[in-house]
Amino acid sequence: MSKIKFTKMQGLGNDFVLVDYEEIKNLDISLSELSIRMCDRKFGVGADGLIVVNPDDMKSNTDVCWRIINSDGSEPQMCGNGMRCFAQYVFNHGLVQGKKFSVNTLAGTIIPEVLEGDLVRVNMGKPILEADKIPVKSNLFPVLNDTLQAGDRTFQFSAVSMGNPHCLIFTDENTEELALKYGSSIENNPIFPEKTNVEFIKVISEKHIKINVWERGCGITLACGTGACASTVASILNNLTENKVTADLPGGSLTIEWAGNPIDKDHDVFMTGSAKVVFEGEYLL
Repeated sequence: MSKIKFTKMQGLGNDFVLVDYEEIKNLDISLSELSIRMCDRKFGVGADGLIVVNPDDMKSNTDVCWRIINSDGSEPQMCGNGMRCFAQYVFNHGLVQGKKFSVNTLAGTIIPEVLEGDLVRVNMGKPILEADKIPVKSNLFPVLNDTLQAGDRTFQFSAVSMGNPHCLIFTDENTEELALKYGSSIENNPIFPEKTNVEFIKVISEKHIKINVWERGCGITLACGTGACASTVASILNNLTENKVTADLPGGSLTIEWAGNPIDKDHDVFMTGSAKVVFEGEYLL
């Protein structure tokens, strides 16, 4: 029987099990299977995903690296809430020299910065707006107000990638009910070749949006950092909000900033929010 030291963390209720690669490198188990077991909320630690700190296959010229595996065993390219937790972890464990550092991910290099208290600000990079790179089957650029069918409904949607694909739907209806009812069918809609995250968004004001999320590979979650970023980018491109937005999710609020606009889109997205340690322990495999 193997003992795996882990740290449980959460960012706005989006929770993760963080494990140093040295703890698991000699185990005869795939990361996919390990995530399924450890993230199980009845028979494991319980989490939305597993974050592996500094895996050998991701090491590059960045300060640190990661792999993140969803609770269903699939591997997303990026996760905003997970990145804030990862940033706090590597900073607290002395794995980086300063408060601002580079991380190698499947979505490229991400730059987080640990602020005061439990806040982390992350440069999430530039949003991807080309349909074939998101990817989504659409002839629009950017993909704004296209249509899709989900069950008994036709929705207008926008699409943005923040290293992972997002389907953004603006509505005045109950966003939680819509996410529960239509999230799965939209995630698996064939117009999204790699499936998609789904956000139902209500614009409260030019500086304030409310979001409910159906995450690809996870289902309903309390928060999604990349989803908040994609929602803000889509809000700005649709002329619904200003360039700095408070994004309310069931687990709490994020501040999202993007200097882009419908004409000049070449700007990085910045996300600021909390990341907290829940507990530490050993998992028996």
